[in-house]
Amino acid sequence: MSLLAATKIVWALGLIGWYMIRYPFERRVKRERVVDARSRRRERILLTCSTMGLGIIPGIWVATGWPRFANYPFTVVQLVFGTLVFIASLWLFRRTHKDLGKNWSVTLEIKEKHRLITEGVYGHVRHPMYSAFFLWALAQLILIPNVIAGPAGLVGFGILFFFRVGQEEGMMLDTFGDEYRAYMARTPRIIPGLY
Repeated sequence: MSLLAATKIVWALGLIGWYMIRYPFERRVKRERVVDARSRRRERILLTCSTMGLGIIPGIWVATGWPRFANYPFTVVQLVFGTLVFIASLWLFRRTHKDLGKNWSVTLEIKEKHRLITEGVYGHVRHPMYSAFFLWALAQLILIPNVIAGPAGLVGFGILFFFRVGQEEGMMLDTFGDEYRAYMARTPRIIPGLY
């Protein structure tokens, strides 16, 4: 098997792993009553940007090799390191879902019995799911030897993150007030000890 075939398989398995983690939680939370939902149209646009960068653009490269002109040489070290980063992102992604339980949602929503989660991975960063997606985007950058498809995840998800995180924190402040302010003061956003 060639290195390119191996990297395509790793990326595809990572995408399947993401879906297998997300699907049961998505089904479970559909029954929860939403009491506050913000910016549905804006959310769809941001989710589309993220999906393009983490799914569609790299998926086209994996399926067709296009755009071939943007390919560059690839090494075993990149394959191994990219695979390890992808595994770490999936582990963190699963933990975030497990820690959030019924409080989880794809878009900015507050559920009827929503509570502020500050345990588990949420004890280290306020937005570990975003951390997991940034790890996925980093894995994609390392795994896909193409200057368009590789960084597309960082661009697409970066757009979602930077246009959404402030709104999300505003919603949490509106809902949890001083409890969330105290949580913000002691817990970094997405990188433990840094940001």
